[in-house]
Amino acid sequence: MRLKKTLRSGLAAIAFTLAVAASGAAQQYQILRADYGYGNQRVDVSQRLRDLARSNRTFRMGNSTFGIDPAPGRVKSLRIVARGPNGRDRTFEYAEGSLVDGSMFSGWSNGNWGSKGGEYVILHAQYGTAAKNVDVTQRLRDLAARNSFFRMGNNTFGVDPAPGRPKTLRIYVRAPDGRNHMFEYAEGSIVDGSRFSGWGGGNWGGGGWNGGWNPAPVPPPISPSPVRPRPPANSGLNILSATYGAAGRNRDVSGRLRSMISNGRLNIVVNNTTMGFDPAIGAAKSLQVKYSVGRSVPQQVTVQEGNRLNIP
Repeated sequence: MRLKKTLRSGLAAIAFTLAVAASGAAQQYQILRADYGYGNQRVDVSQRLRDLARSNRTFRMGNSTFGIDPAPGRVKSLRIVARGPNGRDRTFEYAEGSLVDGSMFSGWSNGNWGSKGGEYVILHAQYGTAAKNVDVTQRLRDLAARNSFFRMGNNTFGVDPAPGRPKTLRIYVRAPDGRNHMFEYAEGSIVDGSRFSGWGGGNWGGGGWNGGWNPAPVPPPISPSPVRPRPPANSGLNILSATYGAAGRNRDVSGRLRSMISNGRLNIVVNNTTMGFDPAIGAAKSLQVKYSVGRSVPQQVTVQEGNRLNIP
């Protein structure tokens, strides 16, 4: 009898030791970021996951968890990108409706992980069309204080500046190099605040924007490093035609690209956000651009979705 008790005690001690060792090994993954969605229709949920982790070690995940459906009708997934003890990144993917267990991630409940915000500082926001638009900077600040992302439309801003016309939200920002940029979102699309610094804090929108639906770009600050000279007046970039899509499902984006030209150049990441819509949901898309520089011979370039267009 005493031998059986000793044996049981020894086995329990071994099991406990193995469990502790396994837990320690599992918790060596440090979360870098998290996104939720399907295919290219994904939103950054690092902040929302951080909030959940503070009160739940495990939770069942879905649209209601994150407060949004980035890809209606599709089976979505949560992707957590984490760094292991060997310094390599690993992606953990959870299908919609599955259970997420935070025990394998270090610092899970203290929230000391994940993306802290993007690099672009918001200057101003306008909603509407080129002919009729309204300032929604304050309304955007109020939304950002409550949500790291949201689906945008008339109800969001409480106004319809151009009834019967498809509208867009334009967010004007300043990049780390001091230049102004513009992000455009089609009516009904998702605005993801993860790319903007200080999104939830609302400490932005205080100036530095020179007005207009198509404001003039601001040159970068003077730097001792070599600066590329401005092209002469007769060598400006001309977008002759541009289409975005896949397998016959293409849309003309010539006007959109022309509005993004800055200092005679076009430097953007090609994706559904910058193009303003997804013409071929679930398919890998490409952008085809025909352009010229001044009076030079027209050129053509094709850029795959997710890559950068940088011309000339």
